[in-house]
Amino acid sequence: MFRKILIANRGEIALRVMRTCRELGLQTVAVCSESDNQSPHVLYADETVLLEGKTVSQTYLNMAQILQVARERQADAIHPGYGFLSENADFAEACAKEKVVFIGPEPHAIRQMGDKTRARELMDKAGVPVPPGARSSVTTDKEALEVAREIGFPVLVKAAAGGGGKGMRMVRTEKEMSGALKTARSESASAFGDDRIYLEKYLDEPRHVEFQIFADRHGNMVHLFERECSIQRRHQKLIEESPSPFLDDVLRSEMSDAALRAAGSCGYTGAGTVEFLVDRDRRFYFLEMNTRLQVEHPVTEMITGIDLVALQIRVAEGHPLPWKQHQIKRHGHAIECRICAENPLEQFLPATGTVQTWRPAAGANIRMDEGIRAGQQITTEYDPLLAKLVVYGNNRTQAIARMIHALDETVLTGCPTTIPFCRYVMEHPAFREGRYHTHFIPEHFTGTELQNETLSHPVAIIAGLLHNENNHDGNSWNQKDGHTGNVHESKDGLHGPQVASGKNSSRDRSGSGRAGTEWWINRKYHR
Repeated sequence: MFRKILIANRGEIALRVMRTCRELGLQTVAVCSESDNQSPHVLYADETVLLEGKTVSQTYLNMAQILQVARERQADAIHPGYGFLSENADFAEACAKEKVVFIGPEPHAIRQMGDKTRARELMDKAGVPVPPGARSSVTTDKEALEVAREIGFPVLVKAAAGGGGKGMRMVRTEKEMSGALKTARSESASAFGDDRIYLEKYLDEPRHVEFQIFADRHGNMVHLFERECSIQRRHQKLIEESPSPFLDDVLRSEMSDAALRAAGSCGYTGAGTVEFLVDRDRRFYFLEMNTRLQVEHPVTEMITGIDLVALQIRVAEGHPLPWKQHQIKRHGHAIECRICAENPLEQFLPATGTVQTWRPAAGANIRMDEGIRAGQQITTEYDPLLAKLVVYGNNRTQAIARMIHALDETVLTGCPTTIPFCRYVMEHPAFREGRYHTHFIPEHFTGTELQNETLSHPVAIIAGLLHNENNHDGNSWNQKDGHTGNVHESKDGLHGPQVASGKNSSRDRSGSGRAGTEWWINRKYHR
């Protein structure tokens, strides 16, 4: 049994893991860079160690330094969160050598699924459909053209060593191939230290649907249903929901079976996500497997009532899964909106600034996983994800309505964010009717929509104003800690309240602020 866990991450995911650890009576150790030394996850942890170094590679990616902290603080296990070292097989092996448990899959599974061409080979053997494409990496432009001609344009050039949209380019004609290959190789080498690339057939109007799976060391494996992740920019997710409005029971059963076969093909243990693309004719194809906890895992927690981090810890301690597949039930509908420091008016370019006002939405069946505070500097040093707003409803219609309400109540000033865009999506007919796919942004959004005064949400209208709001001194908030969540029956510590890391706030109406913001505040809160 674990006594103390080191969380080798930062921001909202570090804080989210620590909350479950505290519920389980486990001590936590935070690590942080100099720029994070007053971040919420640092202030919440039982112990904190400042990492030496200035860059990400010198701090959060420094395996030797993190393992040294684990030794010195006598941590029994390391939870890597997502990103950073979470899918690093060398780190998982180093943890084993230090006799510190890596809360994740075995190194061989990480390696096999991390190499996309190797993963395709495994899927073929497991009978999981894969898109037409190269069976191994391509080394020359000539070889790439031969593959593209065989499978037909358009094609996707993809990084063999990674995912998340990095090193990915769509190629429609032969003339575009050389430039796309060069760019993809460069991005792949920079992001993953590996410039190998491969080609796949590009699917028109695909839906991005993934299945959460869990496996223990006793031969048990289950899925916890799907998440639809088709609202994306730069091949990276912004909004997720479950259940998918596109799947029927037959297709859901076929895809969940394929997901379990995919995980079984590499002897998987722990939490993992098998991702698929589904075309307009409801044919699905393996995309990749993420060998870690996903950013969007709260969506699954809301519809199942299962704390996935608690389950990760349980499996890492050597316990069997507490349920069989037929015992896992899904209830209602959940939606997650990622609040990122990006400017939707400028093609979602990363944004910077200082958080001046931070008031998360709160209420029944509203959850905010966040890792920011008022006064915090937002830089481009780290991923732009600031918080995740998740809601639960008895059905999809209720969940959308609740998300609109929660977005309206969330206030974050000092830095442009994706909040206005998320609000726009919730009201768009294509989303409300479930008629969307991964091309939603290029087909339905240019940025000018947020300046349309017919929109009912005033924060969207002044999104541009907030970008330059550097001296806002009004609308201060008196914050008090509070928790809310989607409550389910508690039996073994793995079901229970899904705690929102938000805060309840009282309004201070004495401040004035700039004219644009004052108009918005008055319209939003005093109508």
